[in-house]
Amino acid sequence: MEIRLDCDGPIGVMDSGMGGISVLRELAGLLPHENFVFYGDSANAPYGSRSTEKIYQLTEQVVQKLLKRGVKAVVIACNTASSAAGARLRAEYPELPIVAIEPALKPAVIACPGGRVVVLATEATLRERKFARLLTEWQGKAEIIKLPLPGLPEFVERGELDSPQLREFLQGFFVQLADRPVDGVVLGCTHYPFVRKVIAELLGPQVKVFDGAAGTARQLRRRLYSRRLLTTSQQPGSIQWLNSSPEPEMIELSKKLFTITI
Repeated sequence: MEIRLDCDGPIGVMDSGMGGISVLRELAGLLPHENFVFYGDSANAPYGSRSTEKIYQLTEQVVQKLLKRGVKAVVIACNTASSAAGARLRAEYPELPIVAIEPALKPAVIACPGGRVVVLATEATLRERKFARLLTEWQGKAEIIKLPLPGLPEFVERGELDSPQLREFLQGFFVQLADRPVDGVVLGCTHYPFVRKVIAELLGPQVKVFDGAAGTARQLRRRLYSRRLLTTSQQPGSIQWLNSSPEPEMIELSKKLFTITI
């Protein structure tokens, strides 16, 4: 497929479902004049328990769909897809700016030196080489605990952001951290910021919460600026919502998640 990049073209943002909307909010806030196409692959969610090859295949299929929409850049707003497919897709599409998110371990350790930092993420994110390299760089500067939360993205996909069932689910995992306080928590899945307040309440008032959305937005702006692909428009940008699920309410839920306070 021939790729032609137009500074006034839209920016493609993809996620395994609707978690990437937490990143889209940061992107739209930092780049208010840009147009976006958000693609949630909810029909194939969650990605976190799939093999690396399958995650790559699903991510590449979404990138192809976004390219057909004429996007000038792609943001992989999914930690699992970023870990499994980001580097490979950059190699396969060298002319296309591709920005991938990663767990915000660096700022968490810097803010909590010598403290106890818990990384909440999918099983796939925590097993991939990308996180292993990040862990190697920062372990020793804090106590870093990896804690996968299989099943949490499904709560967000249902729009269930604070319920007794959600709290019971999280408490079942957090009980293993109860021996002493947690200083910092890294939300290493883009679904997790939607339940940020519940996570913070359960882990205690002392906990500092980090996610990679703001850093991803800044990285996209740098990449677009360096390629002279920032829009020239001064009009407010728009968002086109796409989802692989046949359920029509998924689009309405996406729009709702974009507007709620997290």
